[in-house]
Amino acid sequence: MRPTWHFVTPGDIRWILGLTAPRVHAINATYYRKLDLDQTIFRRSNTALVRALRGGKQLTRAELRGVLQRAGIATEGLLRLGYIVMHAELDGILCSGPRRGRQFTYMLLDERAPQAATLTREESLAELARRYFRSHGPATVQDFVWWSGLTTADARNGLEVIKVQLSYEVVEGQTYWFSAYSLPAESSAQTAYLLPNYDEYGSYKDRSAVFDASNTQKLVFSHMVVMDGRVAGTWKRTLKKNAVVIESNSFLPLTKAEKEAFTMAARQYGAFLELPVVLA
Repeated sequence: MRPTWHFVTPGDIRWILGLTAPRVHAINATYYRKLDLDQTIFRRSNTALVRALRGGKQLTRAELRGVLQRAGIATEGLLRLGYIVMHAELDGILCSGPRRGRQFTYMLLDERAPQAATLTREESLAELARRYFRSHGPATVQDFVWWSGLTTADARNGLEVIKVQLSYEVVEGQTYWFSAYSLPAESSAQTAYLLPNYDEYGSYKDRSAVFDASNTQKLVFSHMVVMDGRVAGTWKRTLKKNAVVIESNSFLPLTKAEKEAFTMAARQYGAFLELPVVLA
């Protein structure tokens, strides 16, 4: 979507692709033309990939390049191969396979997710809207558009079907939608969260409720530290043989309670990795 890879369950992949792939193809159209990729080439490449992967085979991207070259399809340069593979993913031909050591592999989607559900377009719009606002609310229609890559009209149509299942609040002229079953916070104690880069806590069109716009450039590709609901800084980790070193960079000086909360979050992360933590 947008286009950005997202993790989805095998049961959801078909209807989500059916809904979002046409928009990504439209975004990619300029590069398809620049790279001399047309529907004739895509039909040939999809056929070659299906033949090579049929029977549960798992191939790396480098191996897919060889498959295409043997089929007489040029793959010079990273972009041409990348867009051929992306097109096959959007067409529901390829999907991610299991790792082979440190390398990623690809498999046929039909074999990887044989039980994938299919929905009508109207059902898909409603279901994606339901999933989004229940998991990302409070959020606006514009947030949903930015996250999904859908048109504003499609986003509104999906919301219209399911809005009776949601609650909303109007703040400064903006309507925010969220689950009608949201629970209050369990504790008012200071808590810190160490979020990864690209975490969806920052995936809103208007991020002013999450962090100060003056810090936007500091967050590009950065891991986020969240305190009391707002992004308070960034963090990074360095894996050592016998420890994980965690460094923090706060936007403003932390209080004693905030420092303790950060330390607790770092220790929880170390426990997850089963490594002692060194704070830098």
